Amino acid sequence: MQLSLSDLIGIVGVLIIIIAYMLLQLEKIEAKALSFSVLNTLGALLIIVSLLYDWNLASFIMESTWMMLSLYGILKYYKTVKKGEDTV
Repeated sequence: MQLSLSDLIGIVGVLIIIIAYMLLQLEKIEAKALSFSVLNTLGALLIIVSLLYDWNLASFIMESTWMMLSLYGILKYYKTVKKGEDTV
């Protein structure tokens, strides 16, 4: 079995999400950390790219939701940082 480029992109996305979750469970990063949300966003985006070549609606819904929630985490992080700067 030979992997296509889109398969490889999707696998990298899955690995990124798994690594993010592993780092969270090992307490190397926090759920509120920017890095956690960025890793999840990037992983979901790569999986979505792979789905453009091998469509699966259920996976697209899952990864789109995952990416939107992670983008919300990034937005929330920057709002918290900005709020902290305003009080200094």
